Amino acid sequence: METGSPAGLSLGLLSGFRLRTSTGSTSVVRGAQRLIALLALQERPLSRAYVADALWPCGRPDRAGANLRSCLWRVHRVCGPLIETSAQQLALADGVAVDVRAASRRAYRLLDETDPCEDCLTAATLADLSLDLLPDWYDEWVLVEREHFHQLRLHALEAMCERLVAAGRYGVAVDAGLAAVHAEPLRESSHRAVIRAHLAAGNDWEAARQYVRCSRTLQRELGIEPSPALRNLVPFRDSALGALR
Repeated sequence: METGSPAGLSLGLLSGFRLRTSTGSTSVVRGAQRLIALLALQERPLSRAYVADALWPCGRPDRAGANLRSCLWRVHRVCGPLIETSAQQLALADGVAVDVRAASRRAYRLLDETDPCEDCLTAATLADLSLDLLPDWYDEWVLVEREHFHQLRLHALEAMCERLVAAGRYGVAVDAGLAAVHAEPLRESSHRAVIRAHLAAGNDWEAARQYVRCSRTLQRELGIEPSPALRNLVPFRDSALGALR
């Protein structure tokens, strides 16, 4: 593949598309954005035919190929060595910083019980794991990757909450748990993580209020009650439900 130095190039895909070069933010047309994002979400070379079909699935193969060549020209003109190319394959250049890749690595570390990963228990990690991947994009390949990252970050936020509780950092632990609840309000395990953090901090009333929020949400949206595991976590739940009605 043809390569160059991608020094200073960084790509943001969390909450939206952002491309920065050594001279600052750079704008590229939507077609070029889609090409860059597709390559960034796959940490391996992709065939030109696959890329063309993914980006222009309803067009003729020859037209899709022409669109791909045009996009590559535009990217190279604006960003230089952002994409490595060969006759058959394309890949994002090595060394380009991609926020979702970094966030995913930290998420997997949080889920690895053998990794102490104190360096992941930061505000930056919490911020990244609170964001969705390209939320306003609706290409089929984006939807698949967004759901994958969504599930990964939910598990990681819950794990982060538990690790912060173990470290005695209860306030940030609650924030991590609430970020998971915000991302998926019907996910009982996220509510459970927040409740455990409140209980560990000695804030029984806050734990009860979170239980009530969970109970009301599940009843309103699904017509079900919290599981026995969650009910048993808050022994004074009935009095809390009555008091907060």
